[in-house]
Amino acid sequence: MGGKIITITRQYGSGGHDIGKQLAAKLGVAFYDKELISLAAKESGVSPEVFAQADEKATNSLLYTLSTGLYNYGNGFSAMGDLPMNDKLYILQHKIIKEKAEKEDFVVVGRCADYILREYENVVKVFIYADLDSRVKRAVARQDIEPARARQAVLKADKNRANYYSFYSGQKWGNPENYDLCLNSTHLSEEQAVQVIFDYLEIIGKKA
Repeated sequence: MGGKIITITRQYGSGGHDIGKQLAAKLGVAFYDKELISLAAKESGVSPEVFAQADEKATNSLLYTLSTGLYNYGNGFSAMGDLPMNDKLYILQHKIIKEKAEKEDFVVVGRCADYILREYENVVKVFIYADLDSRVKRAVARQDIEPARARQAVLKADKNRANYYSFYSGQKWGNPENYDLCLNSTHLSEEQAVQVIFDYLEIIGKKA
């Protein structure tokens, strides 16, 4: 099992992806976000584009539950039968994240990774948030859209992430009790946010 794994849960527009990527580089470990879609696609034979459409979205299926042990499908993707694509992607990413946790150090963004790895003692769980105005400004800059549309996009993305997390974990997304460190990135540069997390890891002895 690796020595350090950092999971990053983030509000949309808080900079969580970029902060996680820079943190991974600073720590000298692997970084996983959209890369998990490519890995799941490679393992299943499903198009990455198809999985990208289902990424971090909850299904409406009433059949799915982790208690069935479906993530231990073992003999291949076809064993998941007619489950919705959202469920198939989650099961594959669940499997890949746990496999990675057994053999390497990494930073992973989203995908209920904090819940998936909840029984691992070497995991540090971080939640990154920011005030709505700053997240809307980031969305405007990134997507080149009007502020009103950007605000709607931010709120919709957060709702989708909350629903996804609640559906697959049964817990409340953003609940501070689920994380080791909650970081407000509103007044921090990405580099400063990375340094705060890095310093925290050093304090608790998880940096090396």
